[in-house]
Amino acid sequence: MSDFRIVDRLQKIEEDIQSSQLKYHAKRVLVSKEFTFDAAHHLHNYEGKCKNLHGHTYRAVLGVSGYTDSRGLVIDFGDIKEIWKQKIEIYLDHRYLNETLPPMNTTAENIVVWIYEKLSESLLEEQRYNGARVEFIRLYETPTSYAEARREWMEVE
Repeated sequence: MSDFRIVDRLQKIEEDIQSSQLKYHAKRVLVSKEFTFDAAHHLHNYEGKCKNLHGHTYRAVLGVSGYTDSRGLVIDFGDIKEIWKQKIEIYLDHRYLNETLPPMNTTAENIVVWIYEKLSESLLEEQRYNGARVEFIRLYETPTSYAEARREWMEVE
């Protein structure tokens, strides 16, 4: 492909593009970030392999929507990572979930709602993101099995 080229010079703010042009639209946009963690748990009132202590490498997909700020960002991916690390992951990664989560059966269905609630609380505390809200959390317990919590379900019920 012969279209490759190195730019002659980098675009400069207020010279090549104005600050007022950074925000392209006023639409709601969803951004998503994925995380993995390893944890052990077992299920109560369950007849099957999961009644025994065992572990998973979980994968969590977080979807947050909002309106862009003056730079064109809803929320910095690094900010989502900080919230995950400081408010959520500390209860999950390399932990015995039956011990670190609130009293519950540690099913993917229960854990995904807990993650949804923690992320929602954190976004409300911050107050610096323009209309940011959690749209969904998808929690994979295995590569082919997941539970999901969606905003429309959480707010109605």
